[in-house]
Amino acid sequence: MNKILVSYFSASGVTKRVATRLAEVLKGDLFEIKPEKPYSSSDLDWNDQNSRSTKEMNDKTCRPKIIDKVSNIAEYDIVLIGFPVWWYTAPRIINTFIEENNLEGKKVYVFVTSGGSSVDGSLTDLKKAYSMINFISGKRLTGYEDNDEYIDWVK
Repeated sequence: MNKILVSYFSASGVTKRVATRLAEVLKGDLFEIKPEKPYSSSDLDWNDQNSRSTKEMNDKTCRPKIIDKVSNIAEYDIVLIGFPVWWYTAPRIINTFIEENNLEGKKVYVFVTSGGSSVDGSLTDLKKAYSMINFISGKRLTGYEDNDEYIDWVK
């Protein structure tokens, strides 16, 4: 039996809701990717060129610090990574998470929450940046899918 970790970064609570449900349905452990400095609503204002999120996304080398680490990452066979789509890709904090955890040899699934963007740009960018990781697939989720859809996706 595979041991599953559902990791997620949630800025507004939507991704957290989806990740919590995924962990319940898949009987996996839940890990929140928490920024050392929480994002305020003004930090998340993508219309403001001086907002924190805009500055981070404009700097491909930016790696926001994370509070906690997964102490037992080696125990997991499958790792799901969830996040909201920012600028058609993963927020930079996801790069921090990936670079701080050895995901080689694991099956990695990416799920995103977005009002309109698909998972495609995020998954393509992550595969390109981390070619040594076995990204199985990606999916845009709303949290309103039925349980079987989650189970079938990870099978």
